[in-house]
Amino acid sequence: GDSRMVLQSQEEIIEMKDVFSVKLKRRRFVGQKKGGTLLGITIFKCLNKEENKLTDCAIHLNNLSEDHCHSWFRHLKEILNGFQNRPKSLKVFVNPSSHKREATHVYYEQVAPLFKLADIKTDVTVTEYEGHALSVLKECELQAFDGVVCVGGDGSVSEVAHGLLLKAQIDAGKDTDYIPTPVRALVPLGVIPAGTTNILAHTLYGVKHAVTATLHIVMGHIQPVDVCTFSTPSKLLRFGFSAMFGFGARTLALAEKHRWMPSNQRKDFAFIKTLADLKPEECELSFLPLQIPQEDSHENDRITLLYLGSKDQWHKIQGHFLNVSIMAIPCLCSMAPRGLAPNTRLNNGSMALIVVQNTSRTEFIKHLKRYASVKNQFNFPFVETYTVQEVKVQPRLKSGLDAKENTYLNAASAEGNYPWNIDGDLMKEASEVHVRVHPQLINLYGVNTDDLESFQATCSCI
Repeated sequence: GDSRMVLQSQEEIIEMKDVFSVKLKRRRFVGQKKGGTLLGITIFKCLNKEENKLTDCAIHLNNLSEDHCHSWFRHLKEILNGFQNRPKSLKVFVNPSSHKREATHVYYEQVAPLFKLADIKTDVTVTEYEGHALSVLKECELQAFDGVVCVGGDGSVSEVAHGLLLKAQIDAGKDTDYIPTPVRALVPLGVIPAGTTNILAHTLYGVKHAVTATLHIVMGHIQPVDVCTFSTPSKLLRFGFSAMFGFGARTLALAEKHRWMPSNQRKDFAFIKTLADLKPEECELSFLPLQIPQEDSHENDRITLLYLGSKDQWHKIQGHFLNVSIMAIPCLCSMAPRGLAPNTRLNNGSMALIVVQNTSRTEFIKHLKRYASVKNQFNFPFVETYTVQEVKVQPRLKSGLDAKENTYLNAASAEGNYPWNIDGDLMKEASEVHVRVHPQLINLYGVNTDDLESFQATCSCI
């Protein structure tokens, strides 16, 4: 009704499934916190950008009528409240020690304002030590929350996911020493990337971007994900999504010994040092292959698929291995745009077992370099891949070690404690480790990137 406005013959359609907040718009004087002249309403929507990124944008609708504005506001709020998966209350864990100590800044500068805008109540715990989130979750009444959010790196996320699943077993009255059939987590888990590699965030969103991760949580995008249990013959060690034994674990163990170094320098130093003193692990691998149709295999990937008459028939491989990877998710990151395990999926009820047999350092480096490209990193005679349901790793204790040779590398083995890299978290175990995959054991906030045809092509260009 304002004659000074130039009317444009342009329409914009807003789908309510893309809207996450609506607010009354008022003009206020400096210092005025309440009241003010009503100008209309503002609608906040989630907008898709390039490279899988999401952003928020505001659409202002002007109307000076109090009745009209309140009527629109009330009806739009009713629609928004009808979206069942959208959280109203969240338990948040922030690890202030994550990569460059940026997690606290990321949360309060980028994440918290969006939660507030979406009228999501939060209960924030800033963790003070390793295992803090786990101890809080064990005592937490999760029924009071719609979800749990972790702001940090892979290690922090792994701890929170383990805590969520352990809490579910405790509440279900299960014996937490041995859990052959665990129950699902009670609430979804949200991952805000604030670490160095952020593998789980990359796998869920296709990009390390805190606002994108936050908006997936706000919009209630739920993705069921498979989880592994890591156990010895006598006890449950932890829940997790992926693990490495050998080179990947040795590198992490060395990096953890140099915590005083800056994060990137520490990781680079550990990688180069472990590569320079490359040694194979002698162990026995037992695995239970998964039966899958032939058409599900990838023609361009060299992958070993075993088809068995009996679904309970175990296979064994014994020898010297440079690295063993066991992954229930693709494990994408900036260094591996196709993923560390590109032949598995988020929720297909299987794990990828990737075995790198002993070879020369030169050939091993060629294999590692392939992860950064779109080429098949498994197309080597010393690399074998399997699609499995269960894996048992039994290290063979080496005898006659030269105490002067690679002291830092062999110390754990000499003591009978072998390092494991589970979701970027270091674990040492002396005995056999049994890994089982459990289909769709937890819901994560995110999208199923497996279903996006252009996803891997997009990620390879990031």
